[in-house]
Amino acid sequence: MKYPNFISKNSCIGIIAPSSGANKETRINKFQNAIKRFESLGFKLKVSKYLFNCVKGRSGSAINRAKEFNEMLKDKDVDLILCATGGDFLVEILPYIDFELINNNLKYVCGFSDPTGILYPLTTKYDVSTIYGQNFSPFGMRDLHKSQEDFLDIVTGKKLYEEGYPLYENEDRIELTGLENYNLTTKVKYNSLDNKNVNTYGRIIGGCMDIIAELAGTKYDGINEFNQKYKKDGIIWYFDNCEQSYDEVIRLLWRFNELGYFKYTKAIIFGRFGLEVSNYEYDIVSCLKDSVLGQLDIPVIYGADITHKSPCLTIINGSIANIKLEDNEFSINFELK
Repeated sequence: MKYPNFISKNSCIGIIAPSSGANKETRINKFQNAIKRFESLGFKLKVSKYLFNCVKGRSGSAINRAKEFNEMLKDKDVDLILCATGGDFLVEILPYIDFELINNNLKYVCGFSDPTGILYPLTTKYDVSTIYGQNFSPFGMRDLHKSQEDFLDIVTGKKLYEEGYPLYENEDRIELTGLENYNLTTKVKYNSLDNKNVNTYGRIIGGCMDIIAELAGTKYDGINEFNQKYKKDGIIWYFDNCEQSYDEVIRLLWRFNELGYFKYTKAIIFGRFGLEVSNYEYDIVSCLKDSVLGQLDIPVIYGADITHKSPCLTIINGSIANIKLEDNEFSINFELK
């Protein structure tokens, strides 16, 4: 696994908009405040020229969005790339991305949700570590949450260890200015399907489940090579389900298993589901137990802080992760080897 260098104060962060952008006042306010925040922290920025564009969920044409990513990769002044925000249509840019550029321009690429479409191929096909858990936009909130502070500590190499957070958002946040903080109202509760404690190591990979499902089995999916290369380490999967129903999750897990995803898996982590709907009265426990996971003798954790129901942990894709769950206390330690 190739690990890019961490950044430091005065490093340059390239902000790209490979999916959506800003087309309303609240989002514009948030992006503008995020720019001020990073600059106040001592970082230099190169900001996407498409950041303040958005037409039908796209910051620009697929070719232009991909071109911008390629240019940020080649730019020797850019030390880390951070995606602006999520969305729905990042996959459109994949045919135009020159992923081979990463080999001579090694730098961390970071994002959350739709940017899984870039992170997942980089790690599974090109053996380059990437970082999941934060986009640029949350840094525009009035006050940083510990999850953003943890992200900054990780990308600057100050820490390689995280713990679960105490509260999460379980209701829609009403945005009047775009600068509103997280609306943290509900206690976080981690669980394992067999109600046992978990303590295991493995090579960690995952992201937004919705996007991994789109990539599965395509030329942008390198999981079989990844699995084979790191089978001695074992694999830890994490899935951040944004919009899939319980019923669809059962089908997706079947498909992933048929494609060999879980061949060397030692544990699976599910974040809080973005949707909690079913045509068959499933809840998360019955959903996971009735899926193919019920046939695998591995720990399955659910309710984790890897989720669209903020906050979200920062995950170093491709690293060796030691995950521990004991009495609802969750921790994860990353080893870069």
